[in-house]
Amino acid sequence: MKLGIVGLPNVGKSTLFNAITNAGAESANYPFCTIEPNVGVVAVPDARLDKLAEMYQPDKKTPAVIEFVDIAGLVKGASQGAGLGNKFLENIRRTDAIIHVVRCFDDENIMHVVADAGTNVPVDPLGDIETIDLELIMADLEMVNRRVDKAAKAAKGDKKFLHEAEVFKALAEHLDAGKSARTFPCDKDDAALLATADLLSRKPIIYAANMDEAGFANCDANPYFNDVKALAQKEGAQVLPICAKLEQDIAELDDPEERAMFLSELGVEKSGLDRLIQCSYDLLGLISFLTYGKDECRAWTIKKGTKAPQAAGKIHSDIERGFIRAETINFDEMMACGGSVAAAKEKGLLRSEGKDYVVKDGDMIYFRFNV
Repeated sequence: MKLGIVGLPNVGKSTLFNAITNAGAESANYPFCTIEPNVGVVAVPDARLDKLAEMYQPDKKTPAVIEFVDIAGLVKGASQGAGLGNKFLENIRRTDAIIHVVRCFDDENIMHVVADAGTNVPVDPLGDIETIDLELIMADLEMVNRRVDKAAKAAKGDKKFLHEAEVFKALAEHLDAGKSARTFPCDKDDAALLATADLLSRKPIIYAANMDEAGFANCDANPYFNDVKALAQKEGAQVLPICAKLEQDIAELDDPEERAMFLSELGVEKSGLDRLIQCSYDLLGLISFLTYGKDECRAWTIKKGTKAPQAAGKIHSDIERGFIRAETINFDEMMACGGSVAAAKEKGLLRSEGKDYVVKDGDMIYFRFNV
């Protein structure tokens, strides 16, 4: 899973990236500090995997991972190549989802990207979101118009392309009204058709509302955050209240107990990284299944609704091709039997599942196959 962290310059994007990845990307109060995208790979915390590793003492423990990409700050006119526009848009195109960082706090020392020297521009998270959205929409509109022309030409020889031309024409009108492809109403078949166009404004999105410590401590009273929250609800997007500066402080603590104590003092159960990962999984409809043994204990990320053979294919294509059955028990069932697979087997909880079995989150699976 690859998540692109975007936002206007100086909103705390690189600070957040540094905090969640400990990658040390340069962060400064001027536009285009980030030019080439910084990449950080982060292990997905999973207490179930930790427990299995404790039980089996494997040679190797391999968590699921997420790749975060810190993409250069965008400015108005990017879709026409302004700033680092073309590079910015191409970097977004390569991601599975967007984390859009917006500043939700006042600080006269932080320069807003549209400000002239010495000019104080008020914080405007909805305006900032609109600036980036419009650039993505304009880039999409150009692509969609090309699809309309292509389908219309093809329809002269084959009438089946008429519907494609109609769908993309309706989408072009929607985009032309300044609305993102995410909000375009369509049925399942048309959504699958639109998915072939790799549209930027259709990518799933998490709004990371970056606040100062005071605002984060009482985010429900933060008017900027509430504005972003209302927009996210309207779009069916996710919103994550976060304080990039606090996350940076947490990331600098090496001792897990110190981190836990720090979070407890803040009255927060999970770090921003943990909450961001949970948001990402929910947004993209992802779950994890587990494989276990003395050689390796490992977590694998799949889409909800994935059947056993396709889950096996995540491990190796040969296992999917030669799939026979999946010996399965859910982690919670195993723990309810005292943390013993053998005890769970005696109770008949270790099941033999076939090709139509839909893998559940937390399933522990041993695949039988023959090639």
